[in-house]
Amino acid sequence: MIYFDNAATGGCKPQSVVSAASAALTACANAGRSGHALSLACAERIQSVRQILQRFFGAPSPDRVIFTKNCTEALNIALLGTLKRGDKVITTVAEHNSVLRPLKYLEGAGVTVRYVPLDKNGKIDLKAFASLADDFTTAAVVTLASNVTGIAPDIFAVKRLLPPSAALICDGAQACGHVNIDITSLGIDALAVAGHKGLLGIQGSGALIMSERFSPRPVMFGGTGSASYSLDMPAFYPDMLEAGTLNYPAIVALGEGVLYLKPRLYEHIDYMVYLTEMVINGLAENANVKVYSRANPFGIVAFDVEGLPSEEVAARLSSEYSVCVRAGLHCAPLMHGALGSSGLVRASLSPFNTKGEALYFLKAVAEVASRR
Repeated sequence: MIYFDNAATGGCKPQSVVSAASAALTACANAGRSGHALSLACAERIQSVRQILQRFFGAPSPDRVIFTKNCTEALNIALLGTLKRGDKVITTVAEHNSVLRPLKYLEGAGVTVRYVPLDKNGKIDLKAFASLADDFTTAAVVTLASNVTGIAPDIFAVKRLLPPSAALICDGAQACGHVNIDITSLGIDALAVAGHKGLLGIQGSGALIMSERFSPRPVMFGGTGSASYSLDMPAFYPDMLEAGTLNYPAIVALGEGVLYLKPRLYEHIDYMVYLTEMVINGLAENANVKVYSRANPFGIVAFDVEGLPSEEVAARLSSEYSVCVRAGLHCAPLMHGALGSSGLVRASLSPFNTKGEALYFLKAVAEVASRR
């Protein structure tokens, strides 16, 4: 089987990641809930992973690294924990439903949301962004890479267009682990992270990485193992935003994923650009195939086959060729509206995929397109 659905979840994990998760299940206690040696050891390991993520993403301190179960939870904390009635937010049509749905909910609570369209090249229209960004803008919510096409905005330019007081909140689900992201140098106030994709961790891992000036309110309430005398959530991070038992196996696996990735990051970037360019060029040779992506470090290639629904193309690739891709809207309905698409096939590659797999995939798509 050829796995080209890595943008949904990474299909291959380093052995160090697998071993860390397995070991955590073998000797696991509830970190921060007891004073015995095993509980303390687990708490120390979790803190070490905070420090790994702090350094990797340029966070100001480990306390500004909040563990979540996925990127969606991180985005919900960032949005629901900061925005309120009367606030004005800018976002884009390229966003995932993990941004669009919380913002839709907040619109009903009195938050104004304005949507930036795509330009003629399929990128976020910065002129339109500039026209919407005024002194009353509270926050901008922008994906660092489209999960549909792999197109990335110029985040430096986005930051420059915002008033100094506005928070920059970024969905890093498709970008983290594929490119270097330093929130301090980029001016990002909140970065939502998916641990199970480019960062090579396992499902159930995510994080919210925050600047010093970003201070969300808790959106979940419960035990933290700290300040237990109070019925209010602790007044300090990370405890304020981490109610309930943390997913220890997923957290330590994420730490190992980042450690594996860090010395290989730029090698992976070069390889992903090479491999996506190869696939895009190969698909473009077929007159019955339209490609919506350009070479990118995120491994994403979106396309459609004339006369065939995307779901049918994906089903044939799976049943006849044992190739795993995703079809449909990819939880990004406004992006498809902007592209004029009712659904696309997405092949999402990883550094563990090979040139031979890519060539086999191109042959399979050509045969499916010839029998439309």
